[in-house]
Amino acid sequence: MMRRACKITAAARALAGEMVRPGVTTKEIDKAVHDFIVSQGATPSFLNYSGYPASACISVNQTVIHGIPDSRVLNEGDIVSVDVGAYFGGFHGDCAATFACGEISPEAQKLIDVTKQSFFEGIKFARQGNRVSDIGHAVQEYVEANGFSVVRDFIGHGVGANLHEEPEVPNFGKPGRGPRLIKGMTIAVEPMVNMGTHMVRVLRDGWTTVTADGKLSAHYENTVLITDGEPEILTVTEGL
Repeated sequence: MMRRACKITAAARALAGEMVRPGVTTKEIDKAVHDFIVSQGATPSFLNYSGYPASACISVNQTVIHGIPDSRVLNEGDIVSVDVGAYFGGFHGDCAATFACGEISPEAQKLIDVTKQSFFEGIKFARQGNRVSDIGHAVQEYVEANGFSVVRDFIGHGVGANLHEEPEVPNFGKPGRGPRLIKGMTIAVEPMVNMGTHMVRVLRDGWTTVTADGKLSAHYENTVLITDGEPEILTVTEGL
């Protein structure tokens, strides 16, 4: 059930990414994500979660996470982070990625690429016997070596029967700390990376989180299974 939930989630992320182009509204993307998840016999994990009003979080440019879809029209040069979740058979999948809207600046493309690669640097340490903080330490080192900063106020998490579970999975910190990783754990590893300061602020709607300095931010996330060998990324579309 967990694998199926994650495949549906990954396919919803891919669908959203294909829709990111100039002239499309974030609400249109959200509707497509909602309709696809429901068509697969699943439920959007985010819809009504703690009062969240949409099926996807769609965060544009300086919005880090939790952007609420609306009538905003995407423009050439925007970068668009889409975070989605699907609930199927009693389990959740959770994943995110940042997509380019048309032609973007080389700096914005580097931010997207470094954010994605930092996830893969982190999960090199997502192995049985390691500590949770080993993942975050690797993420932080890679991000900062490339001249960007890691958001501190929001972190990754366990995911399974609940959308957010223990353990917390920070994207920063010293290695060798936190719970030990064991076979069978499923965690959402999700670097949130800013072009400028790591500081963020939450807007009056209580959800939309933006960079404190107005500079760009990117997000990349997958649900990962801890095994007795290499970690397995569950939010893939193969075999859907």
